[in-house]
Amino acid sequence: MALLSESDIAEGLATVPEWTRAGASISRTVQAPTFLAGIDLVRAVAAAAEAADHHPDIDIRWRKVTFTLSTHSAGGLTARDFALAREIDQLAARPD
Repeated sequence: MALLSESDIAEGLATVPEWTRAGASISRTVQAPTFLAGIDLVRAVAAAAEAADHHPDIDIRWRKVTFTLSTHSAGGLTARDFALAREIDQLAARPD
């Protein structure tokens, strides 16, 4: 998987406005309505990540869940990161 250029990363970020870049990764924090809703979101993201064979770092802090994406094997951001970010956005937008 090829690393994205700076312009490709900027274009990718435009498609996922809730995400921010920090170096070689992108992150988003979701505020869940309840702790269990946050855990349910993590389960849904875990299933999507497993299907994509691309796994985010996940940090759970009560009702706040932070997802961080980077393609470690490529050493930075790839199209896989933005594809999974868009999928996480769709899962986070689902009604409880």
